[in-house]
Amino acid sequence: MDDAARYAELKKKRTFKKFTYRGIELEALLDLGNEELAQLVPARARRRFQRGLKRKSMALIKKLRKAKKEAPVNEKPAVVKTHLRNMIIVPEMIGSIVGVYNGKIFNSVEIKGEMVSHYLAEFSITYHPVKHGRPGIGATHSSRFIPLK
Repeated sequence: MDDAARYAELKKKRTFKKFTYRGIELEALLDLGNEELAQLVPARARRRFQRGLKRKSMALIKKLRKAKKEAPVNEKPAVVKTHLRNMIIVPEMIGSIVGVYNGKIFNSVEIKGEMVSHYLAEFSITYHPVKHGRPGIGATHSSRFIPLK
């Protein structure tokens, strides 16, 4: 009876799915070097890593490190603004908040584990999606015959 009650108690507790990227857990991902990470990511990102990380992308990672270090315990770090929409998200960036420029404003994006190997631009849309309503006057030939009230 006691074992059954304890089993029911454990079953009630919510178990969270552990994040893995291509079979590797987050802690192991953070320990990987650039070469090992390059072997896990898709071909386009792999090519980018093989050609080397440029000065601007390294500066962004440095700013993200600094913001994370200066953040109080259990608080989100400060937003780091950037125009680098072509930056590939690496595991080190997880937990940071990046302001990604879309041509007009900086959209705040909180980097999560699922975003690894995607580009920052994918999370900051540059256009306003069209919401199609009713057609206006002059939209069709038949609308010429509608009286203008």
